[in-house]
Amino acid sequence: MAKTILAVDDSTSIRQMVAFTLKSAGYTVIEAADGQEGLDKAKGNAIDLILTDQNMPKMDGLALIKALRGLPQFVTTPILMLTTESSDAMKTQGRAAGATGWLVKPFDPHKLLEVVKKVIG
Repeated sequence: MAKTILAVDDSTSIRQMVAFTLKSAGYTVIEAADGQEGLDKAKGNAIDLILTDQNMPKMDGLALIKALRGLPQFVTTPILMLTTESSDAMKTQGRAAGATGWLVKPFDPHKLLEVVKKVIG
């Protein structure tokens, strides 16, 4: 059975590139345009991995991670930040919020798949 990945990003083009890359590798992808929509969609689905941007309207990536980590079904789910933010301070905040890993945009599709395979197979 295909693993399900939730891709949360306010950039339509980034979401489409992420979805295309992951779907062509056999993953099922659920897309959300901001943190609040991502949280809502996560609650209604069995998710194996979450990819989230940091800077989004309504709810940013760190707030989304904290909200997800507060739900029993997402305590151990891998959450990767896929963002333009690359400062050590932001990465520290991400780890403190519960992020599993960090990928910087623009992303290399092969690198994304490599990391996803490493994290969820």
